Amino acid sequence: MEVIHLSFWDWIIIVLYFGFVIGLGWYLKKFADTKEDFFLAGRKNSLWVCSIAFVSANLGALEILGWTGGTVKYGMFVSHFYWIGAIPAMIFLGLYMMPFYYSSRIHSIPGYLLLRFDEKSRLLNAISFAIMTVLMSGINLYLMALVFHTILGWNWDVCMWVSAAAVASYIALGGLLSAILTETLQFFLIWFGLFLVSILGLLDVGGFSGLFEGLPERMTSLWATAGNPGNNPMGVTWYGIAIGLGFVLSFGYWTTDFLIVQRAFAAKDLQTARLTPIVASFFKMALPFIVVVAGLVAYKLAQTGVIAFTRDASGNVNYDSALPLLIARYYPSGLLGLGITALLAGFMAGQAGNTSAFNTVFTYDIYKAAIKKDASDQHLVLVGRVITVVGILLSVVTAYVAKSFPTIMDYIQAIFSWVNAPLFATMLLGMFWKRTTSEGAFWGLIAGMLTSFTLFLAFKFKWFSCEWYYYLTFMPSSRSLCPAIPSDMTLNLWQAAWAWIVCFVLTIIISLFTKPKSDEELQGLVKGLTPNPDLEKVPLYRRPLTWAVVSMAVLIFLNVYFW
Repeated sequence: MEVIHLSFWDWIIIVLYFGFVIGLGWYLKKFADTKEDFFLAGRKNSLWVCSIAFVSANLGALEILGWTGGTVKYGMFVSHFYWIGAIPAMIFLGLYMMPFYYSSRIHSIPGYLLLRFDEKSRLLNAISFAIMTVLMSGINLYLMALVFHTILGWNWDVCMWVSAAAVASYIALGGLLSAILTETLQFFLIWFGLFLVSILGLLDVGGFSGLFEGLPERMTSLWATAGNPGNNPMGVTWYGIAIGLGFVLSFGYWTTDFLIVQRAFAAKDLQTARLTPIVASFFKMALPFIVVVAGLVAYKLAQTGVIAFTRDASGNVNYDSALPLLIARYYPSGLLGLGITALLAGFMAGQAGNTSAFNTVFTYDIYKAAIKKDASDQHLVLVGRVITVVGILLSVVTAYVAKSFPTIMDYIQAIFSWVNAPLFATMLLGMFWKRTTSEGAFWGLIAGMLTSFTLFLAFKFKWFSCEWYYYLTFMPSSRSLCPAIPSDMTLNLWQAAWAWIVCFVLTIIISLFTKPKSDEELQGLVKGLTPNPDLEKVPLYRRPLTWAVVSMAVLIFLNVYFW
């Protein structure tokens, strides 16, 4: 495709953005001298700041470019990852899990595992989470550099190193507060910079009626084609979506992934912390109006030959080029700079989220726990700043690995099922069944992770006969489709489901034969031993349950409307 050339004013907008975020980090340095300020932003942030940062931390390269391109392949089925694959879990986090997290005054999710279980469970999760965030951060850098190199002709190495240096600067200087405030800025940049793409695209194709006209049902429905895996582009069934995505992967990510939950930890009080993911759920529900609409517009234009997606060296279509192609088509000089800056903001928001979560978990749950247990506040802040730079450098290394091995994206998707899916089973039992023991949690977590990893290898290298793929994905009636096997998406969903099941069952069995902690040790960590939030003096319109009901009502309406 033809390389896009930016005007002087486009460059001014981009340079001003980089200057502002780095300057903000420098300004906030004086407010991040203690460990509470650096790692938890002082726990004094408002509901709106925390909620916007909560959803913005999830708006990285995989989210914006990946699912816009994913819509070109899968149609409206991508909306499942925003609606059934996010909203119920976000509401559950706010209503039921946040009281345990926030009241225990922990700095990280592994910190809860230490209090609820023991040191070995904490270290297991901390190490696996640290590896996952570095890999995800590297993929974020790789995709950003790849897109801007392909679309704008920018030098791949320069693009990656400049953005990495910018993120390292403002996170190392201002800590989580800097990340949260820049994520808030980035959220509005993403909306103002990219929502116009969807609007102009709709006008170009004749509105919603023109957009859906001529498209096959498999591209325009959510549930109508989910009864048979052969009828929808993802090759999944409704119960695969509901269990694998809507329950295991969704709850595993939104309730236990510290990258996201850390933003709620920074709230000024428990009431605000509980409302944070619930209010954020409304923003999350709105994102398909950027991502999915833009993806369908790109699909429509590609079908009529108006645009042509880029291809890699092997000739494979690069669907991730969909959004940049639309920006290039609809944005004039000046506005193009805003669109590119919005893309940069999305990449850097995801990068900042990974970096701030990594430095907290490494500092508290690896360094302080296993290396220097008597470290002072000032020492921990210094380590946090140093490890921020180290984490960015490791991410750059991962990005170069990704450049050499493009299939690494398959592994990144699998990591969520290796780490988050079994962890959700452990956290669920730990918070709601006081009989859960430390031994049960540790060995159950290991068994779940090994199950997911083993299934990944088995699916990847075809260790099973074709029929077993359908048995393992609970679709025995579909084995007549052999020799074709279920889609990678279906395998990912059920790989995570099996990891959760094994961890859940084994944790219960081992816990029944080992000694649990006393009630005194579990105060504030388990349901029934944690005081319920006092809501008697809180107006109805400020109660978490009120907005949770509204959010679920909107979710149900959207699913029925786009059935």
